[in-house]
Amino acid sequence: MSPAITPLAATPPSIDPAATAFMIICAALVLLMTPGLALFYGGMTRAKSVLNMMMMSFGAMGVAGVVYVLWGYSMSFGGSDIGGVLANPFDKFGLRGVASTVEGVTGTVGADGMPVIDVFGADVFIPEVLFAGFQLTFAIITVALISGAIADRAKFSTWLVFVAIWLTAVYFPIAHMVWGGGLLSGAERSVASWMFGSSNGAADVAPIDFAGGTVVHINAGIAGLVLALVVGKRLGFGKTAMRPHNVPLVMIGAGLLWFGWFGFNAGSELAADGVASLVWVNTTAATAAAILGWLLVEKLRDGHATSVGAASGVVAGLVAITPACGALSPVGSLVLGAVAGALAALAVGLKFRFGYDDSLDVVGVHLVAGLWGTVGAGLLATDGGLLYGDGFDQTLLQIVVALISLVISAVLTYVIAIALKATMGWRITEEDEVSGIDAAEHAESGYDLGGVGASRARSVLSSTLPTTAATVTESEVRA
Repeated sequence: MSPAITPLAATPPSIDPAATAFMIICAALVLLMTPGLALFYGGMTRAKSVLNMMMMSFGAMGVAGVVYVLWGYSMSFGGSDIGGVLANPFDKFGLRGVASTVEGVTGTVGADGMPVIDVFGADVFIPEVLFAGFQLTFAIITVALISGAIADRAKFSTWLVFVAIWLTAVYFPIAHMVWGGGLLSGAERSVASWMFGSSNGAADVAPIDFAGGTVVHINAGIAGLVLALVVGKRLGFGKTAMRPHNVPLVMIGAGLLWFGWFGFNAGSELAADGVASLVWVNTTAATAAAILGWLLVEKLRDGHATSVGAASGVVAGLVAITPACGALSPVGSLVLGAVAGALAALAVGLKFRFGYDDSLDVVGVHLVAGLWGTVGAGLLATDGGLLYGDGFDQTLLQIVVALISLVISAVLTYVIAIALKATMGWRITEEDEVSGIDAAEHAESGYDLGGVGASRARSVLSSTLPTTAATVTESEVRA
């Protein structure tokens, strides 16, 4: 993910128009994923909570977009490394020296006067500001994913403050550690180098995280679990069935996520080339297999293959293939996706067994499938994979990097969540939770029933359209 930022060139290079156009499209696709997530999550909630659920995604877009421009890019990819944990937030504060040729440019300036980066040292140049914009969309979708764990009950103001603090304290450092040449990358001074040695300034065995298994999904998944534990359960959790109120909305959201994910995965190659083409096919193959894996588990366990299960299988497959998409064969991607769909379908029921209220199954889908995708990359990679006869080194490194990322995110998220609980508070009142968070937090309702007053509409909807995340059966609710 981290490009090669070369010293000032004697002859200014030209921006590659094909790679630049490709990356503009991919950045737009990844940005579309967050409104798609809003639809997916919104359909999963109860009708009285749909607007708040969608607003949590849109609010994340607003906050993350601002903080990433100001200090997020600099903390992730700035020029001065601080202990392998983060980059100096002031090096490129406000995209200084990135968006124009103002004083402070330390990298290459292209023939048109714009700062450029060399894509993986391959003499393919794109504007650095475009790379920053692409990375901005990753920060947005990552923190938005967490919101599904605390649906129906969290103050919107506390959520917005959490977004800013979590990105700064958790996401930007982990992005730097994995993609920016830090401790969890393949750099000379990294965990990988300490474990397996280095040569020519790079680790002999480098972690595989093509598009964000650790940075995005493991990170968001464990943060969602911690937040669900700190915020607490919804009223009636485990006693009242809380089914999705709008399944077509869920499926539309899943479709938009799948569409946008091609920018997420293929765009992480930063160029329109053969690897990006393989990534596209692998992403499709794994997702298709994950749908079948999820539906098979549903059919065997519950007797029915559901629409929500198919949509959830889409997301599970996309999550799992994200870290591995550039390292697997298409057949390996089918295996990875099928296992991901089955594992995630089984994992969504864990919240009832262990009593944590992860409302929309961020843990079951993103954490579980993210962990499997990261470890599975070590098993199924065509170069270095255990199942291809290349030993256990890559798999062991994948496990170590995943666990380190998980622990860092869990501890820091817990500290942030507890601090906000003690100051701003997380929960809306019980009365507002019963009547509906949309009315309490936004003075709106998602549906106008025509001729029925707003308060009456909320009452009707809340009593007739209960919801739950993913595919929870009545037996699971009773358990």
